[in-house]
Amino acid sequence: MEYRQQQVQCISPSGLHRMAYTEWGDPHNPRVLVCVHGLTRNGRDFDALAKAMSGHYRVICPDVVGRGKSAHLRNPAGYQVPQYVADMVTLIARLGVERVDWVGTSMGGLIGIALAAQEGTPIGKLLLNDVGPIITVDSLHRIAAYVGIDPTWATFADALAYVKLISAPFGNLSEAEWWFLTENTVAQRADGRWGFLYDPAIAAQFKATFVDKDIDLWPIYEQLRCPTLVVRGAQSDLLPRETWQQMGARGPRAQLAEIPDVGHAPMFLNEAQISVARDFLLKP
Repeated sequence: MEYRQQQVQCISPSGLHRMAYTEWGDPHNPRVLVCVHGLTRNGRDFDALAKAMSGHYRVICPDVVGRGKSAHLRNPAGYQVPQYVADMVTLIARLGVERVDWVGTSMGGLIGIALAAQEGTPIGKLLLNDVGPIITVDSLHRIAAYVGIDPTWATFADALAYVKLISAPFGNLSEAEWWFLTENTVAQRADGRWGFLYDPAIAAQFKATFVDKDIDLWPIYEQLRCPTLVVRGAQSDLLPRETWQQMGARGPRAQLAEIPDVGHAPMFLNEAQISVARDFLLKP
């Protein structure tokens, strides 16, 4: 095992909760990279990227509350970006550093935008993976169709087939990569069936908040001043091409990169995708 499993205690209006995270690289390295996953995923998505960057950074990959090894909130109404931002501030305080670089996929990117827009933000560089200031209602409807339904399967093979189906936009992954993405997002339950490692209650707040119309976050994005890279899956339905192009001219005037043959979202499992992140993060 090349990572260390850690946890930090956070607080919400309904009480304390534990947020788990994996830590890679030298724990005394003052250069820290925080990698935050998408809506129903968890920090293990970043294993390949974290391993690749661990010689340069202390890499931190949290399981956002309600996902992976983290606790579930007592009140599901707390499953919103403001709570996630507060938890990340607590995490960064635990790490004992003043600045972090950030990679955020989808929801993780929204958390990064919200934190980077704050006065005195700890974010130095920001990589937004297939997410931006406009999120289309069509993509939100697609996500809402499967999030929170809490399916179970008799075998791991059945779970693998389902993950391949709903995550087809990740692109043409190898069998080993699909296996990896599945084994870290499902677990066998007490009754012997397999199910997802996230609280299905995250769906209620997501659907109440996000599925009626496009999300427009331009006023927040335009407050960003840190160096920013926006990575887009060339077939993405969540980050429109026009929005992606505008992100290069507005706010932080982000650098732009596009990953071919991928929808929502690139997973940074292969060297071609990892090199896009590496080049941006390590550039002086």
